[in-house]
Amino acid sequence: MADATAALWQARVDLAACHRLAVHFGYNEGIDNHITLMVPGHKDRFLLAPFGLHWSEIRASDFLVVALDGTVLSGSGLVEDTAFYIHAPLHAARPDVRCVMHTHTPYATALSMLEQPELLMASQNAVGFHDCTAWDCAYNGFALDRSEGERMAGILGDKAVLLLRNHGLVTTGPSVAEAFNSHYFFERAAMTQLIAQASGQPLRSIEPEILAHTLAQYRASETVDGANRVDLHFAALKRMLDRREPDYVQ
Repeated sequence: MADATAALWQARVDLAACHRLAVHFGYNEGIDNHITLMVPGHKDRFLLAPFGLHWSEIRASDFLVVALDGTVLSGSGLVEDTAFYIHAPLHAARPDVRCVMHTHTPYATALSMLEQPELLMASQNAVGFHDCTAWDCAYNGFALDRSEGERMAGILGDKAVLLLRNHGLVTTGPSVAEAFNSHYFFERAAMTQLIAQASGQPLRSIEPEILAHTLAQYRASETVDGANRVDLHFAALKRMLDRREPDYVQ
């Protein structure tokens, strides 16, 4: 029981950190957008911030526990419709996905607005998303029913990242660290591509053989002396929060 309690609290701390870091990097949009995390040890419930809180004020103790059928199991506050209708179907369809992060980041959203919203293999950061990104080519308005979230889940398939046409970005992962890391680097890749395209000059794509070589390098360098690179990144960002906004752990 003590281990389960500790795991749940750590999940809350990591999810609170994710919200605060999203503000730091400019990923949030007012009080909208949403990030969810499955409750450790469960496949039928997730943590969700009550709607109305600004992400800069979210603390570990604030999260609701929401069942996949929409029942609020603990906590108090509002469950925003689109948060539930996007995240519940994604979690239900992908039990391996523990964290789902959806925002309207400026550059990824701008990329989604292009007639051809493709992340071109023209930068090292983009290469990391070569074989793990799904592209939603339809925009159907707000997700105000479960069918829209189920449609998104079907398009995501077994990928980790979903770019929503005229909408925004969804990243997923087995941990908060993984979902946030994908958000961070996809937004960076979209930013540098759009800056390069704004120059009006043709982009120089990475040659196929170098692309394959770099993909292999990505897979081979996931750890540094046995330590997971993504976890190291997220731990460093949390230390920054510890110095600047220590109340996120409350």
